Amino acid sequence: MSVTLARVAAVIESRKPANGGDPAASYVAKLFAKGDDAILKKIGEEATELVMAAKDARVDGDAAKVLYECADLWFHSLVLLAKFDLTPQQVLDELARREGVSGLDEKAARTDA
Repeated sequence: MSVTLARVAAVIESRKPANGGDPAASYVAKLFAKGDDAILKKIGEEATELVMAAKDARVDGDAAKVLYECADLWFHSLVLLAKFDLTPQQVLDELARREGVSGLDEKAARTDA
């Protein structure tokens, strides 16, 4: 796993209330304190901002905002993973499992497809 992902995930984990995260001193601790809905709302906002940045980049050719908004979305996704005691490595393992499998075949094999 990326060293950066591992470091960020460790910091997020340390901000959980059970690990002493202080909502008055930490944005992530504040998100955890507000609960699942606050984290989910933030992911929705960041996903929308990423879509809008990509639409703008399509017109003006400047992808810098796409990169910035994607980083925000990834970050908040890491917070959500931590909320459910999941890790970035588990996501990478799932991607590796899917590697070489047709996306259409993988989707058809899901029980909820």
